[in-house]
Formats: sequence, C-alpha cells, structure tokens
Amino acid sequence: MTLVPDDGLSLAAEFPDATHEQWQRLVEGVLRKSGKDVSGAAAEDALSTALEDGLVARPLYTAGTADAADTAGTVGGYPGFAPYVRGSRPAGGWDVRQRHELSDPARANEAILADLENGVTSLWLTVGGSGLPVSGMAQALEGVYLDLAPVALDAGAETDAAARELLRLYEEKGVAREAARGTLGADPLGYQARTGQPGDTGPQTSAVVELARRCDQDYPGLRALTVDALPYHEAGASAAQELGASLATGVAYLRLLTEAGLTADAACRQLEFRYAATADQFLTVAKLRAARLLWARVAEVCGVSATGDAGAQRQHAVTSPVMMTRRDPYVNMLRTTIAALGAGVGGADAVTVLPFDHELGLPDAFARRIARNTSSILLEESHLGRVADPAGGSWYVERLTGELAEAAWAFFQELERAGGMAAALRSGLLGERLAATWQERKKKLASRREPITGVSEFPHLAEKPVEREPAPVSALSGGLPKVRRDEDYEGLRARSDAHLAATGARPKVFIAALGTAAAHTARATFASNLFQAGGVEPVHDPVTVDAGTAAEAFTRSGATVACLCSSDALYGEQAAEVAKALKSAGAERVFLAGKPGEYTDVDAYIFAGCDAVSVLSSVLDRMGVAA
Repeated sequence: MTLVPDDGLSLAAEFPDATHEQWQRLVEGVLRKSGKDVSGAAAEDALSTALEDGLVARPLYTAGTADAADTAGTVGGYPGFAPYVRGSRPAGGWDVRQRHELSDPARANEAILADLENGVTSLWLTVGGSGLPVSGMAQALEGVYLDLAPVALDAGAETDAAARELLRLYEEKGVAREAARGTLGADPLGYQARTGQPGDTGPQTSAVVELARRCDQDYPGLRALTVDALPYHEAGASAAQELGASLATGVAYLRLLTEAGLTADAACRQLEFRYAATADQFLTVAKLRAARLLWARVAEVCGVSATGDAGAQRQHAVTSPVMMTRRDPYVNMLRTTIAALGAGVGGADAVTVLPFDHELGLPDAFARRIARNTSSILLEESHLGRVADPAGGSWYVERLTGELAEAAWAFFQELERAGGMAAALRSGLLGERLAATWQERKKKLASRREPITGVSEFPHLAEKPVEREPAPVSALSGGLPKVRRDEDYEGLRARSDAHLAATGARPKVFIAALGTAAAHTARATFASNLFQAGGVEPVHDPVTVDAGTAAEAFTRSGATVACLCSSDALYGEQAAEVAKALKSAGAERVFLAGKPGEYTDVDAYIFAGCDAVSVLSSVLDRMGVAA
C-alpha cells in the first residue's frame, strides 16, 4: 500500500504542519494531569534530561533546533571528506579487533588462531608486564598471516622492544612493508596516566620518535602512536573530558613529531585514537563523530594538507570497562552489543567488544566467541556495514554532536592553558577534574537515577557465581584510578556474601505489606529490589499483615529490620500501629517505602531517588555485617 497517489501528491498535503507551540500546548495538558502546572518552555524543560558536561537531551528535535545548534559545523558534509563528521572513510563497516592478554604464548596462539578463523580481523596484544612476554610474540603469532591480520600492540614500558620484535617478525615472515598494517602502540602520556611516571621526556620519547620515523619511511600502513583515552574514561571522565584529554594528547604528539622533523601530514598519519563505547548509544555515536570533527580542526590549524586523508582521525572503539558488572555478568552481553552498535554507527574504524566476563578474570573461549560474534551479527545480519553514517541527519544526533564538540573543545583549552597534557597530569589538575565528575556520577548511581540492571535494579541474590581464572595483576598502577559503576554495590554484596559464608544465611529484611496486593505490590517490589541491591534478603511472608499479625510474622522471619509497604492511604490508617507492633517484636529499625512523613515508630524512609548505598550501608552496619 502506498500513501502517495499516482499523481505524486502526498495524502498529507492538505493538512497543515503542526507547530512547535501546538505541541507544547499538548505537553502542558499531559503535565497538568500529572500535577505539574507548567507552560511554554517550562513544559518542555520538565521533559528534558540533564546529561554530563552541561548538556541536555530535549524531548523534541526539529530541523530548526539542529540548524540553530550547528555552530560547530556538524550538519552536512560527506563520509570520507573533511571535516569527517560523517566518517573518515566513504564506506561503512569496521575492523573486528579482539584483545588478547594471556601471558602463556602457547595458549595465546590457540586463542588468536581461534579468533582469526571465526570472524576476527585484527589483533590487540597486551605485551610485557603481566601480558605476553616480548620473547613469546613469535610463538603467539605462529600461523598468523601478518599481511592479512593487522596487529595493535599495547606494551607500556616495553613498547620499543615489542615494536622492534613485531617489525622483525614482518621481515622474517616475508611480509611486504607496504602490506604491514596496525599500530605499534607507543603512548608515553597514556603510560604516565596509568602509572604516574613521567612519559614525556627522556629515552622513551626518543624511542617513540624513532619508531614514528621508521613507520613513516618504511611502513606506510603502520602507525607508531596510540592516543589512548581509556585511562581517562576509566578514571571517571565524562564524554567531553575524554575527548578533550585525547585532543591534548594528540596535540602533544604532533608537537613532538613535527619538532623531530616530520611534516604535519606525516605526524597525523602516525596516530590512532582509542575511545570507550558505552551502552548510551546516542552519546557514543555523537562522541565518535565529534572526535573526528575536533581532530580535523586541529589538523587544519596545524597546517595539514586539505587534500588527502591525513586529517581524518583513525579510531579504535572499545566497549567500556567502566560499565561492566561482576554480578549478573551475562547482562554485560547486552551492554556490549549496544556499545558496539553505537561504535559502528558512530564510524569507528576498529571495534573491540570486551567479553562479558572481562571483570571476573581471564575470559574463556565461550565469552570470546560471543564477543566476536557480536560484531559479526551487527555487520553481517544487521547490515550496519552497508551504510556510512546511518545516524547522519538525525536532528538529535547532529545537535548532540555539535554540543559535545563544543564542551570537549573547552576542556581541551583548559588543559592547554595548564601547560599541556603532561603538565596537567603532573600537577594533578586532570585527576582532580575527573574525580569531581566521578563523584557527581556516583551520586546518581547511589540514588539509582543511573540504574545498573542486575546490580542496583533487579538483582538476583540466588545467582550462581561465574568463576574465571584470575587475570594477571597489572603492572600499570600508581596513576589515575580505575573506577567501575558497580563498585559501591559490589562492596555491599561482598559483605553479604561473607556473612552468608560465616553464618549460613544472608542478612534479612521483613517486608510488612499492608492491605491488598493492589495497594502494596508496587512498593513491596520497589523495597525488595532496593534491599537486594545490598545483599539483604527480603522476606515477604505472609503476603499481607496488620497490627495484630505483624509481630508474629516478623519474629518468624528471622529478620532484624522491617519495611512497611502499602499505599499512602493505608499508611495513614495502619502504619503507626504496625510499626509499633514490629518494634515490640524486636525490630531494630523500621523503614517505610514512600515519601517521608511523620509516622510514630518509623525510623527511616526509602523512596525513588533516595541514597540507596547509604541506606544499605547503614542497614548492614546495624545488622553487624562486617565491612
């Protein structure tokens, strides 16, 4: 069926376009029904969502709002052409890059070959320190066609030795120099961020320059340096801060290389940028688009040729370690799928999907298989690779790209005013900024305004733990911290686990539900979820209680605290008497699920937006559960 008649006229032609003001009036009516008497722009503000970096997600975007926000020049252009907002290449698709951190060369070789035979197209090797020894690289890469499979090195302090060994292997295996692809992974400032040890001076810098010269002269498909933004992301950076830090790092490397004699074009071609892709798909898409826009501007200012692709940022996106959870880890498959989707739609050149068990230890074969198949499904079954910049033209994405680019540029300028990236790391300025951002985010996590499925929302106390071989302890420490979204809840659950191991039972809370199921189910479910997030087992038996039955039911439950759950109306009728009965039965603390009020014998309240971590910590403390 078609909505366009044969004469070419649209069936909607006779209907006038609705105006923004008409939409706002409809919104006002809906909000009034929910008790919010607002009008005009305030009505639209009520439906908006505040993001980090001072950005706001509006409820409605139009061509006008996108154009009005296009001060950064994000709208328009073509994939593969400056300013590269729509992609560094004219075609879609990405390189499926798998990370390997096994220290045993034989086991690493087995895993590498399995990946390459089943969809992976390039390798990301952790070398040196706790990873693969430099001396084991030849064995680990045995049977790998190095002219077909690009290699990205991540070797920290042993970058020079690892890079030279890789180049030796190219020569030994007869790989033509123009066929070698990948990155040698030199990142002195990233090393400084990870360890706190200066990486911008001395022998390490001279080795980086020498590697860059050699790649420029002999290996056109190799890049010597990686601008790794993951250390900043893992320290709690917002999207704009991650972009700003990467720009400051990239500019520092351009200065280093051009002062050593490379042209601006040649210096740009020695850099690959690595960013985190999160489960916020639109923010990931916008971040990668904004990164290319910003780097194109840097390249332009530095005098990079307008012809050719030297100013096109080469991007490697990695699904965020920060978002990964240790509890209910299978949910991580969903997170990484959305993140990989965002990375691909955002135009990343290479995408690494971290296995779902990444935070539990060394990933097993099943987890690596799921990780590589995630990209395969998106590319081969969802056909994302057939379209370049599928989000291009979306009014929301275009506006978010522009606003994010402006916020990132402001942070980049702050770092430059502080003396550049190395100085910002040494002085602690960057660490302070990231820590402040993370503290604000921790508040959202604690209040569950930023929910974590399987952890702070819908936790499963009876889940069977997923066991993995412990990962080697990283040799990179002493620099910026590594944060995780689940860290506060993980600490609470660990206390509960220890209590279970010591006593044979978890700490319990008695759910004192009042009235019918219709009256109490919503709040009983809310309370049960909240307490389970801290490892406290809810006991909801019997289904409903009153002042006459609450004491006996509480005693039978084995709990030491209780929580009243019902409607506001029933609270007014029964809450005080039931709370008194619970106290008489030995309840050390009585909670009420709902907005704070004045009920006799009710000690505290839990409600949407309350500090769940603080509540749960105090509950475990009162129960005598060791920290």
